[in-house]
Formats: sequence, structure tokens, C-alpha cells
Amino acid sequence: MLSKQKSKDLFLQIITYMASFFSLVTLSLIVFYVASNGLKLLNMDLITNNYQAFNYIADTKDNNVLCNCDSPITIPVNTYYSSKWGIALTDGIDLLGKNIVEVYYVHPDSPLNELINKGTGEEMLYLDTDYSIIRIAYEASASSLSRYGAERMITELDLQDDFRELEFTTTGGGIRGSIITTLYLIGLTLILALPIGVGAAVYLNEYAKNNRFTRLVRSFIETLTGVPSIIYGLMGLAIFVPFIVNISDATGGNIISGAMTLAVILLPVVIRTTEESLKVVPDDYRYASLALGASKSQTTFNVILPNAFPGILTATLLAIGRIIGESAALVFAIGTAIKDDVSLTGQSTSLAVHIWSMMADEPANIELSTTIALIILLIVLILNLSIKFISKNYMKRFGVTS
Repeated sequence: MLSKQKSKDLFLQIITYMASFFSLVTLSLIVFYVASNGLKLLNMDLITNNYQAFNYIADTKDNNVLCNCDSPITIPVNTYYSSKWGIALTDGIDLLGKNIVEVYYVHPDSPLNELINKGTGEEMLYLDTDYSIIRIAYEASASSLSRYGAERMITELDLQDDFRELEFTTTGGGIRGSIITTLYLIGLTLILALPIGVGAAVYLNEYAKNNRFTRLVRSFIETLTGVPSIIYGLMGLAIFVPFIVNISDATGGNIISGAMTLAVILLPVVIRTTEESLKVVPDDYRYASLALGASKSQTTFNVILPNAFPGILTATLLAIGRIIGESAALVFAIGTAIKDDVSLTGQSTSLAVHIWSMMADEPANIELSTTIALIILLIVLILNLSIKFISKNYMKRFGVTS
């Protein structure tokens, strides 16, 4: 009989280890795929730059004088210099992972320091190292295109004494706007969801009687945790978006309606997690506080809640992780327009929706999508470690047992 029980325990342990190993391998493969594809584009420019690039079309002045000057700086390997025009170009990759021709250096005497704007805006333009060249169009020969590389562009430019159009662009493809939108969503959603969620949990666990009504409420809360987020998105589109449009200058989906939708999504998570953290506080604490003459409210807010604080922090972490990773609901509640100028009543995208937009392109931009996914994983990891550190120090400082 004992041998059979040992065999059964061994079998269950093997199943447990196999399931854990499978989960670990799956997670490791996901992280490896995201890291191997996303690290190539991960840099500070991606985080700080705007998504939208500005294109300019220019021409040389009528009395343009060619430079015909040697470079005063050392030109590195794979960078090509035209002494006739006084410009050095190099091949590069933009923030979206596409090949571009970057301006590496412009000589002070180069005619490209004074260009006539053929579009709208400033009257005069100039080339700088912040720009990349898209094409150079000539009168009597084929245009030089960035897709053929910097070397060929310099070679073709050296054969010309003038050109008809020069098209160049600023750096684009950054995710600064999406990061700001995500931070706005985190702040607004927590402001809406945490007070209501924690308050509901305190009521259900500390004040409400254990009757049919409270059991029904708990069943509804547990049911809401399994509702697909896209249904919440439809609710946000039908209720919150029109509400915000009616009371503000918003014209459609916006950050506020997105935060309100996310708050509804998070309420079941916050309520259940907080209630579980309240349940693990020993009843002896309650009895001791009441025996010393404290009221029910004093016991709840001065004894129970401080001891449940680590659990509430966990609920906050889960909420932030859900906010950062949510996309389906936000597609309806906030929109999919990637914006650099972010406002609370305007459309924009979170990091997760930015990934959705990149993958919806044809062809899908897998490199940038995995880079944003890597940033999301890093943010969640930092938040996780930070909350664990805060929770540990809180318990150590105030002598909380949890």
C-alpha cells in the first residue's frame, strides 16, 4: 500500500516537473525570439524620437557654386565623400529597420548649405547630419535613389553640376508618443480603478455579511474576469467615447475614454486580489484591535489595510501589467492613430496598440514590433522588481507580517 502511494506521488511529481519545464521552455523561447529580433533596433533614439518624419523637397540656388574642396575631417570606411559637392553620405538603418542614406558631413562651403524650398514652409533649407536623403533628381539622367546605397548616390552626384530636386527627410519611426500615451493610461486608469476596487474589496471582506447577495456579487466579479477584452472595447466605444465627446473637445476615441474602459477591465482583478490579501490577515489582529477599544473603521484602516499593503501592491502591479499589454479594447476605445502630439482628449496609441499597427502594415514590421515588445517586457520587469523592493522594505520598516 505504501509502495503504491509512493509511486503515485512520484508520478504526480513528474507531471508537475514536466509542466513546469514546458512552461519555462515556452517562456524562454518567447523571450529569446523577442530579444534576438528586437535588440537590433533598441536605442535611445527610438524612445525619444517622434514617429512622424518630415519630408522636404529642395533645389540649389541659381548662382550655386560647386565646392570642389577636400574634406577637413577623416572619412570613415563605408562613408563616401563628394569633393565637388562637399558632402559625405553613409548607409544606415532607420528606426523602422529600413535601409537609408544618411548625411554624415556637409562642408561649410558646400552649396547644399543653402537650398531653395520647393514645398511649403521655410524659404531656405540646408542639409545637416540629422537628415537622410531619399532621392536626387537630375535634368538629363535618372534619379539617384536611396535604395541603391550611398556609394552609388555619391558616384552619380559627382557626374552632375546641378540637380532638379533633392528630397530629404528627418528621422522618424520613434515611439515617444506611444510611451507618453501609455504613461497617461497607467496614471488615469489607476486613479479610477484603485480607489473603487480597493474600496469594494474592503466592503466585501470587512463589512458585508456573508449572504446570498454578496455571494452573487462575488460570482459576477469572477465572471467579469473571463470576459474577452474586445467586448469591453465595444462597451467603451458605445458608452465612454460618446460621453467624453459630449463633455469635452474630443471628436472620437481618446485617452480618457481608453482609461475608463481599462478601469472597468481592471476592477475585477483589483477587487479579487485585494480581497484575498485582506483574507490572509489573521483574525487575531481584528479581535485584538477591537478588544483595545478601536472601532471597526479604525481597525480596518489602521490595522488590516497596512498589513494587506503588500497584496494591494501586487494588485497594482497586475493592473499596470494589464494596462501596458492591453490592445484589443483600446483599438475601439482610443483608436489606432499613431500621434506625436499627445492630448487627453485626442487619439493616440499605447505601446501594445503600436505593435498592432506595425503588424497590420503590409509587409508587417516584425523588427520594430519585437523591439517594442522587448521594451514592454523590460518595463514590466522593472515594475515587478520595484514593487517587490517597496513591499519588502515596507514590511521590514513597519513590522508587517504577510
